[in-house]
Amino acid sequence: MGEIIDGKQFAERLRAEIGRQVVRLREEHLVTPGLAVILVGEDPASQVYVRNKARQAREATMASFEYRLPYGVPQETLLELIERLNGDPAVHGILVQLPLPPQVDAGQVINAIRPDKDIDGFHPVNVGSLTTGGDGTVPCTPLGCLMLLKHRLGDLSGLKAVVLGRSNIVGKPMAALLLRENCTVTLAHSKTRDLADECRRADILVAAVGRPRMIPGDWIKPGATVIDVGINRIDTPDGKGRLVGDVDFDSAVEAAGAITPVPGGVGPMTIACLLLNTLEAACRQHGLPVPAGLMEAAWG
Repeated sequence: MGEIIDGKQFAERLRAEIGRQVVRLREEHLVTPGLAVILVGEDPASQVYVRNKARQAREATMASFEYRLPYGVPQETLLELIERLNGDPAVHGILVQLPLPPQVDAGQVINAIRPDKDIDGFHPVNVGSLTTGGDGTVPCTPLGCLMLLKHRLGDLSGLKAVVLGRSNIVGKPMAALLLRENCTVTLAHSKTRDLADECRRADILVAAVGRPRMIPGDWIKPGATVIDVGINRIDTPDGKGRLVGDVDFDSAVEAAGAITPVPGGVGPMTIACLLLNTLEAACRQHGLPVPAGLMEAAWG
């Protein structure tokens, strides 16, 4: 049976180290990292995410700014708010919670955020920086996945990695990050031929397709490290439902060398990396060095 990768514990240690660095930044340079989160509408899942992000930012002693706009808000109103936050020196990171309502063009909204305040890493400038080896902001979920992989495996050079899913939020940036770590990367998707065989060749398998338990245990190479990004709610006889990943955990854990659970794997790392990106953005905007060794400190 494979090792269970405890993302929750890793994220707790990472947030604690970020909190220490925030205190140091404030005491030595009079800078308090500030995170602004914008929520449009009243989607229940988005409300939970925003509430958790704001709470964890405050726990790390960051400044937290929350903006809630009605579902029918005109796009221009949202863009005006973003422009105001772009010019606010107390705000170092801006996050607009997705998805957005149909009258709002998500692409225009993402492009409106100043690249150095785009702590989601979605702005084209940051996307280009990632793919060309620059030092722009990296999307939070792929960054969290990479931290878990390096903690488990150390040097990733030469390993065969398969990323299942080609979204701009996870799949593509995850593949770019693994390439930067000198992996041999296959970006697989719904049109990939012999998908099961591709997965069976992977030393590292990252699943990010949004289909519950799509990947059975017999798709896993014995000893492979499996990172399950999927968060899918399925019905249960008691009517409460439960969360499962894109990987069929019960069968996959028998083959894998290590695997992230759902929940408790990648999810907690996403918010921790959001705080990390905010801390680094604050340092860069004030011309200060980015703290080194945060990931290593979180390893314990």
